[in-house]
Amino acid sequence: MSDAGQSPENPYPVRAVSIRVAGWIDKLGSVWVEGQIAQLTMRPGSNTVFIVLRDPAADMSLTVTCSRDLVANAPVKLAEGTQVIVFGKPTFFTGRGSFSLRVSAIRAVGVGELLARIERLRRLLDAEGLFDPRLKRPLPFLPSQIGLITGRASAAEHDVVAVATNRWPAVRFAIRNTAVQGPTAVAQIVEALRELDRDPDVDVIVLARGGGSVEDLLPFSDETLCREIAACTTPVVSAVGHEPDNPLCDLVADLRAATPTDAAKRIVPDTAAEQALVADLRRRSAQALRNWVHREERHIAQLRSRPALADPLRAITDRGHEVERARAALRRDVTRLISAESDRVSHLAARLATLGPAATLARGYAVVQVQAHVLRSVADAPAGAQLRIRVADGAVAAVSAGPANDEGASNE
Repeated sequence: MSDAGQSPENPYPVRAVSIRVAGWIDKLGSVWVEGQIAQLTMRPGSNTVFIVLRDPAADMSLTVTCSRDLVANAPVKLAEGTQVIVFGKPTFFTGRGSFSLRVSAIRAVGVGELLARIERLRRLLDAEGLFDPRLKRPLPFLPSQIGLITGRASAAEHDVVAVATNRWPAVRFAIRNTAVQGPTAVAQIVEALRELDRDPDVDVIVLARGGGSVEDLLPFSDETLCREIAACTTPVVSAVGHEPDNPLCDLVADLRAATPTDAAKRIVPDTAAEQALVADLRRRSAQALRNWVHREERHIAQLRSRPALADPLRAITDRGHEVERARAALRRDVTRLISAESDRVSHLAARLATLGPAATLARGYAVVQVQAHVLRSVADAPAGAQLRIRVADGAVAAVSAGPANDEGASNE
């Protein structure tokens, strides 16, 4: 038997394998396990309750069995989505070849513990930078299509669609109805989020749900969902719960809205408000243009009132008057100078006339010339020399008789 199961010639029978596996598993000790109830089956007439316990952070589950009395006496009402801590022993049922955890104690996860876990996850995501405001994507001014993830026929869906359509009738929606609480909520929301993020026509994604207890809102503080929101390329708006509620997806999303109605108001602009804004901007722009025109007109009027533009020839006229005055002054100065010089010339002419030979001749003197030369010595006029004697009123011709006797001349 030592070689049994080691070759195809000597295989183990099914019962032997099942018994051995059951023996190995039976050697395992009891363990405390935490999870979320994904399915609870209570068969009529059976004392055994079958529970599927799911890990909210991973796509893994575990079959749990317990007595009907244990479920009935549980500290909280067990239902799908309830977070519990169970104490049980791994068991392998040889008859069906199935593994399960036989539970002997069930405890509810308290609200305080849930909040403490959410706080620890919040610090972890914050340390990784998923809440950094610099990573927030801006929302489009007017999205052509809005992706909406919410519960089927929920008040949140009605509020978002009604308010957005009333504000902007042309808005379009791509609605994905998913579970918004319970063990399947995270997986369905993540799948819808990925689908809408891949759609190029979707400009913004809204994650909407009404208010609820801490346990009801647990899926929206799930680490998987938070990381998926951070990985989206399309802006995500979180509108989960009411004003006091603050799941972790609010911190990761690009915009946190207090309520689904608030999300619709912040995503879609109001037609009436935008028309009023356009009208106000037109009025303000027209007034600003009129003010600018009036200001420029006043400026032009001020420029035109300046002397250089009011009377552009004034400078030339003023300079013309100055030129005329300068010309008159110059004319007076030239006239006065000419008069003075004329008087001086007259005086000089009179003096010249007085001192000239003509005046001397007029007083009885004569000029004697010999051959066009003035006679200066008696030696120059020998006897017989032709003389020309010039007097005041003309000239006479004479012949020199030679030098005269001074005595005889004096006697005569």
